[in-house]
This record gives sequence, structure tokens and C-alpha cells, in this order.
Amino acid sequence: MRLGGTIVGEFNTPEEFEKLLVKSRFRAITAPFTYLDSKERIDSLVKVCEKNDVLISEIGVWRNTLIPENLEYAKGQLRLADELGIECCVNIAGTLSSLSWDAADYSNYTKDTYDMIVDSVRSIIDDVEPIRSFYCLEPMPWMLPDGPDAYLKLIKDIDRKQFAVHMDFVNMINSPRRFLCSLEFIEECMSKLGPSIKSTHIKDSKMNLTAYTTHVDECPPGQGMLDYPKVLKILEKYLSKDGAILLEHMNTFEEYEKAYDYVYEAALKANVEV
Repeated sequence: MRLGGTIVGEFNTPEEFEKLLVKSRFRAITAPFTYLDSKERIDSLVKVCEKNDVLISEIGVWRNTLIPENLEYAKGQLRLADELGIECCVNIAGTLSSLSWDAADYSNYTKDTYDMIVDSVRSIIDDVEPIRSFYCLEPMPWMLPDGPDAYLKLIKDIDRKQFAVHMDFVNMINSPRRFLCSLEFIEECMSKLGPSIKSTHIKDSKMNLTAYTTHVDECPPGQGMLDYPKVLKILEKYLSKDGAILLEHMNTFEEYEKAYDYVYEAALKANVEV
């Protein structure tokens, strides 16, 4: 598997980007550009990744596509992904909440919202007609898909060959049972969705085991309670040799470095190649 993450730090030139890339040790990254960037900038950063054998495994949308004006941005990102051969163009489903574009809300689980999710994904894929890239929805704790069976239902109902899976098992560890039975749950996620996974986020999870009421928190690998050597063995069973496992939600190089070191050591302990 290819262990990586998001490149943090300012860069204005390909040379500056390459220094950060090499320093990170990442073998897979999120796209450091969008379709709104110049072709010259995109091409130069792609060449740096190719030179260093680093896979650009996903490009993000991160806009609420239940709002029609955001659909064009999603289509632009998917179109660029397909042009460059980036397999995963990832977004979340979106919400009708007035609080924020990714908030927990009752409406996230209504039939009307479900139908809107299906229609928006179909619209994006049908307009772009990608061949090499797949549009994927990252699971969320309080937004569909919030579990492997919910993801399977979306795949069936969206019914588009170029709709696939972005795996984030920590986002789906949203209950005490899933937390306490985390290895069994991760195995379930991977066994049900593995053939369709195009990119994977890796994080950790923690829960106060005595306080009321339940609060499950995301955290960097090594700062939670997941058994990472065993987690990596599960991922290895279902992902390809070049399958990307990406660290995320850290703000500094030092934070990524610490998480990278922890996962790398866990991989050595488990005899898993990353």
C-alpha cells in the first residue's frame, strides 16, 4: 500500500513543491491543485509527482452539491481527474442544513434528501462521462453513506459504473458498538466495499469508556485506541499494492510526520509493506 497524505506548507514553484514532497516521504497524496489552476501549474506539479513515483490518489470537491451552483465545480474536478487519470474524485453527499455545508441534520436522512443525493451524483457523472476516474462519496458519521450497507444501497440506486467508494472507516465508527468492535467493523467495511474502493483515509478513534453519554472522537493515528497493526493487516488484505492510505486532518508538517512514523512502525510490526 502507498502511505501518504496532504502536502502542507507554502509553495509557489515546482521546485518548492518537490522539496516538501520529498521531505514528507509520502508515496501518495491528495491533488495539490484544482481545475481552476492554470494548465502550466497543474502539469508542472504532476511531473514532480511522476518523477518521485508519488501517486495522486484523489482530488477533492468539498462543496455541497445539493446546492445546484456547486455542481459545476464538482464536474470540473471530475473532468480534470479523468484527464489526468486520478482514480478518485471525492466529495461528501451534502446537507440541507442551514448550519454548515457538512452539518448533522435530521434532513440528512429523509427520502427527499436521499433522492437529491442520487440525482446530483448521476448529474455529475452523466455530464462528464469519465472513463478513468470515479466519483466517490466519503462516508460521514451523520450523513449518508454512514455505513457499508448504506454505501452498497447508494451504489445500487445511483447505478453508474463510474460511481465508486472512498473509504473512511473512522468516519463510520459513530456508535459505541462500532467503536468497541472496531476490528470486526473495519473488516465488514472492507469485505463489503473493497472491490470498489479507490482511495482510503486513515485516522484513529477514541472514546471515554466510563463517561455518559457517548462521545466518539477522531484523532491522528497513534493518539486513539485502534489496534493499528491489526487495522493495517485488514487493509492489506483488500487493497492493492498501490492502494493509497492517506493521513488527513492535520495542520503542520510535524503533525503529519508524527502520524506517518506511527503508522510506518505499526506496518513494520504487522509485516505490512507501505
